[in-house]
Amino acid sequence: MSKQESVSNHSKQIKIDAAVERLIACYDTGGKLMICGNGGSAADCEHIVGELMKGFCLPRSLSSADLDQLAKTCGDDTDLLGKKLQYGLPALSLVSHSSLITAIANDLDSDMIFAQQIWGVGKTGDTLLAISTSGNSRNIVLAAKVARSKHITVIGLTGEGGGLLASHCDILIDVPSDNVARIQEMHIPIYHKICQSIEAHYFSH
Repeated sequence: MSKQESVSNHSKQIKIDAAVERLIACYDTGGKLMICGNGGSAADCEHIVGELMKGFCLPRSLSSADLDQLAKTCGDDTDLLGKKLQYGLPALSLVSHSSLITAIANDLDSDMIFAQQIWGVGKTGDTLLAISTSGNSRNIVLAAKVARSKHITVIGLTGEGGGLLASHCDILIDVPSDNVARIQEMHIPIYHKICQSIEAHYFSH
């Protein structure tokens, strides 16, 4: 590994650690994570939600108190629910609501599909993970602007430099490539690391 690659990897790790810290602070105060992206990055949004809303690498078994609460209301299904339910970390993929997205695109503007959702459900203390390989996707940049207006932390996940999105992020994790496929490949271990670190913080005890 060259000295330049070593410096780049160290810088990326610092940014990943910062993103983890921000997300833990978000969850500690009752916030949620919202995620948006286009194309392959849209698939990443749903992938990330899948890692956060149920067990990823660690078991997330319910506490005795929550098992008791289920027993009070769930009758014959108590045992099933108690064994199968897992704790989730609140995460919302903004790419997954097809009726809403198409309504926004048709009635307002296609560039508003994420900004409108953030305006409707986002609140101070939440976090937005904005994924764009170029950093220049108009609907992602508008989403970040709206998020910042509502005091929502913006974490950008992009290609090298971050494009137009960079100046609207609290934390920018940009990978050293301008090749879309390569950028997407490098994004996967980054968000896996983020998900694993947050899960370990809450569920490794």
